[in-house]
Formats: sequence, structure tokens, C-alpha cells
Amino acid sequence: MFTDTAIASINLAKTPLTGARRHGFVIGLAGWSGSGKTTLAEQLISVLTARGRNVATIKHAHHRFDADVPGKDSHRHRSAGAQQVLVSSALRSVLFTEHGTGGNRPLNDLLAVLEPADIVLVEGFKREPIPKIEIYREAVGKAPLWPKDEWIIAAATDGQLVSQMDSIPAITLDLNDATSIADLICGLADAENRHDP
Repeated sequence: MFTDTAIASINLAKTPLTGARRHGFVIGLAGWSGSGKTTLAEQLISVLTARGRNVATIKHAHHRFDADVPGKDSHRHRSAGAQQVLVSSALRSVLFTEHGTGGNRPLNDLLAVLEPADIVLVEGFKREPIPKIEIYREAVGKAPLWPKDEWIIAAATDGQLVSQMDSIPAITLDLNDATSIADLICGLADAENRHDP
């Protein structure tokens, strides 16, 4: 578990994204493709929900994707031209929204659409102004993001970060220890919520 002193050592700036105010705490998982963001997100969701936290996620997709199934009624509605299709059952609801050629929806808009959650894990959106943990694997062959992103508050890695690297985040975590990473997220969430009116 992280001490209050370790948590306090992190400069946790308030995000300018107004959509984040609906939620207890918004934290990004940033890193290059192949670094392990999705695997870590999956592990964190399991640990955080086991602790009784209400977790929501937002995942950025770089490519054209379709979570709908051709031939199903919802897909048929979309194919016919509906801009939004909401499918609902006793167990879950899904809202499909067509963006056309308008580009990616801003993270702020996506945060505003989500029902309030204790913790929102944002995978991708590495350029957005939210606190982030960088998932860094030297084997990916890309430079770390943290030297150019003041919003990266910690790094999770599967190796040792050498002191010669520029501006290593204050907290470095073992990428394979989701429990410790969840401890940090919970500690930050609790600290932020204590300071909010």
C-alpha cells in the first residue's frame, strides 16, 4: 500500500475536462501499442471491482471498428441510416453512435456520457490532460512518453528504469503487479475525494 506521503508527493493537477467531474477519479493508462495497456486494464478492473469500486472504462480505438453483429436488428437499423441505436435488455444496454467523418469524439464528451463511477480507467487518449500511468516496455522500441507529458504521474514497467532517463516519474511500479498499481489508483482517488468539496 502506498503511504499518504508517497501519494502527497504526486502533483495531482485538476484536469480541465469538465466531464471528469461526474466521476470520483479519472486515470489514464498511456503507452505505445503492444505495451500491455489492455492486459493491465483487465487486471485492474478485476482488482478494483473486488474492492467494491464502481469502475467504468473508456477505450480509444485507432482503427475502424464495429462491435455490432451484421444481420442483428441493431446492425440493420444502423445500416438503414440511424445515427444512434440503443439496444437494451434486462442485463445491459449499448448505445451505438455514428460519427460519420467527424473524427474522434473528445474524451470530455465521452466522460460526460458515462454514468458516474468511482474510478474511470481511460485506455489510450495519451495526449489528453488527465492524470496517467505510463505503461512502458523497452522491448516495444519506442521512447517513453513521460518526458513530454506532465500528466504522467507514474510509470509501470517490466524492467528497470535507468537513472539516466529523462524525468522519470516519481513513482515506478512493477507492470506485473496489478495489486500495487490498484493500491496507487485507490490511494490517489481517496486523496482527491478528501480534497474535493
